[in-house]
Amino acid sequence: MPSRKTPVISERKRPSQARSERLVADILEAASRVLARDGARRFTTARVAAAAGVSVGSLYQYFPNKESILFRLQTDEWQQTGSLLDTQFTDTTRPPLERLRAVVLTFFRSECDEAELRVALKDAAPLYRDAPETREHRQEGRRRSLTFMREILPDLPAKERTFVTNLVMTAMSAIGKTVSEEGHSRAEVARLATATGDMFCAYLQQLAKRNAAV
Repeated sequence: MPSRKTPVISERKRPSQARSERLVADILEAASRVLARDGARRFTTARVAAAAGVSVGSLYQYFPNKESILFRLQTDEWQQTGSLLDTQFTDTTRPPLERLRAVVLTFFRSECDEAELRVALKDAAPLYRDAPETREHRQEGRRRSLTFMREILPDLPAKERTFVTNLVMTAMSAIGKTVSEEGHSRAEVARLATATGDMFCAYLQQLAKRNAAV
């Protein structure tokens, strides 16, 4: 029995002219509509091409398969969410723990928005997890979180602060993924994010208090 071919998730090429950039933008916009309308299991390059008003051949000039389109949507979502999280983390007009609560809510909503993408990319999971874009996304998240933790816990030893950062990031990622897979309403997601943020804040406040007493 022949082995199943591993899908390719990289784009064939990046657009270099305004016309080709518009074409790729139209394809990605159409892909978002098709995914929202038909779901992950009915997502195909033919449906995307039809929705974009282009030929499948034109689509294949830039994207070799549906996985490469979906992964581009995923990386674009990461960039948008990352920019928003950066803004929230660095907004010094708000107290740090208030910012943390906002970050948790934004992250949970992002996980819910990405749920269909994760389902659709299931067959490309090994490449998806090991792709340079995925590593860069994780590294940016880690850098952002470490910088924020230095602000909240400046007197905590670096090794312990790294441990705390990894713990909070892992917990937020695991809870957010679970929430995104349970089909909650937007109000329920907000409630769960609030409870999770309160839990993180209580933990960090206790750490700060304990460290100050030493």
